Amino acid sequence: MSANPFWDFSLAVYGRPGVPACCLALQDRRGVDVNLLLFAAWAGLDCGIRLSDEELARIDGSVAGWREEVVRPLRVLRRRAKAEDDAFYRRMKAAELEAERVQQDRLFAAGALTPRAGGSSELALANMALLVPGGDPALAELAGLLAAR
Repeated sequence: MSANPFWDFSLAVYGRPGVPACCLALQDRRGVDVNLLLFAAWAGLDCGIRLSDEELARIDGSVAGWREEVVRPLRVLRRRAKAEDDAFYRRMKAAELEAERVQQDRLFAAGALTPRAGGSSELALANMALLVPGGDPALAELAGLLAAR
């Protein structure tokens, strides 16, 4: 167990079948930040918190610069390297994962949430829906996958 229960949650749920595909569909189709999406889910499922638009925007603002200046450029490099050089691709993938861990540490600190009883898939879906105005089929599918704990 790490000092960041949000990171532990993310590693556990992202390893479930179907979760990466839903998250990446929302990222690629709707521009949703996967780490923020997972934070919204964690807040509802493990912390029993219903986030407001303002609170989620404040938390997102704490990592926006890191995401734009570090995570996204690493993602672009990793995707570009995928077809070119396997060793470089693996290094970029590791660097991107480490940058995402730093982002999640910052999200955890900015959110100042503590896991507690009372979380639900309904709260998680309500929180994640703030990031996907108008909804998306991948969001509903993701909520179902996360509810099956």
